[in-house]
Amino acid sequence: MDGVPEPHSGWTFLTNHARVLAAIADNHSARIRDIAAHCRLTERAVQKIIADLEQDGYLSHTREGRSNTYRIDPGKVLRHPAEAGLTVASLMSLLVQDEADRATTSATRGRPHAAT
Repeated sequence: MDGVPEPHSGWTFLTNHARVLAAIADNHSARIRDIAAHCRLTERAVQKIIADLEQDGYLSHTREGRSNTYRIDPGKVLRHPAEAGLTVASLMSLLVQDEADRATTSATRGRPHAAT
């Protein structure tokens, strides 16, 4: 079936909820299709995650024509007791910065190094 990402086996450090939130933080008007491809999830899984995040107040959206613009509540505290006091903003600052660093690194790969 086209459009279904390859499954991932094994454990990961981040939850799918964190991945989706980071993708939205990177692009507030991203389409569900694009978020799903970026996170290697199905579109249905992304829809469910967005519904979860909206239900608990981490995310809201505004309909603009045929697309959505998402708003993340940066002051919302993370859910797990081990992260008590940490906000969504602190998590997103780490994840979105990492994404920017990876994009810069992959853009410079393949370029010949300047001679010194």
